[in-house]
Amino acid sequence: MNPGFFATTHVYLMPILLLVDTLLDSIKWDDKGLAVAIAQNVDTGAILMQGFVNRDALATTITSRKATFFSRSRATLWTKGETSNNFINIYDIFVDCDRDSIIYLGKPDGPTCHTGSETCYFTSIGDLLKEQDVEKTNLALTTLYSLESTISKRELELTGKHGKPSWTKRLLLDENLLCSKIREEADELCRTLEEKEDSSCTASEMADVIYHAMVLLRLKDVKIENVLEVLRRRFSQSGIEEKQSRASTES
Repeated sequence: MNPGFFATTHVYLMPILLLVDTLLDSIKWDDKGLAVAIAQNVDTGAILMQGFVNRDALATTITSRKATFFSRSRATLWTKGETSNNFINIYDIFVDCDRDSIIYLGKPDGPTCHTGSETCYFTSIGDLLKEQDVEKTNLALTTLYSLESTISKRELELTGKHGKPSWTKRLLLDENLLCSKIREEADELCRTLEEKEDSSCTASEMADVIYHAMVLLRLKDVKIENVLEVLRRRFSQSGIEEKQSRASTES
């Protein structure tokens, strides 16, 4: 991820702050001086919430690195987390091509929604049309997180001894089988390079590696979000330096 504005050291902070007013002038505020701001999880990509911002709210977010909005009902600024302590810590801010909407890219300290849900988006239109009850855990998940959710459900089925037999359940119950499959799939992935197989084979074998590795993560109670956070933290560090730091720590 491009570290953007927030990678700037204090040495260069003042010149950048002088540009903030110019940036704010470039935003296409509506007739009430507002623009839409969407908060997005920097690691998972999940859309956390939507609010409105004015010049002061955006300027405050830039300087404080905490997602700040403008309350239309109270006509005042408010920082997400000021009462719950579930702040959204901002890593970067994006504007769209028309400069009339904004994305706050950040890491939440806890649940974003006032209901206690991870995000404010847990109501599926499909469920509403089917007149199904809305569950706060039914989040708008991308492919990787849908897979993680499915693996977790299979683990719960093992506890309750219900549900159909599945390959995931077999892997969850047999660590030796799981580890052998991860090694096997990793080897098959490497062969697609060594044997110059086409890209579709590489994608298929990588999907197998990811799936089996995520079953292992479930057994170790590690979320894919934790893995992505580790990767993000390594972006600003040389891979060689990172390996050397791990070696010195282990010794």
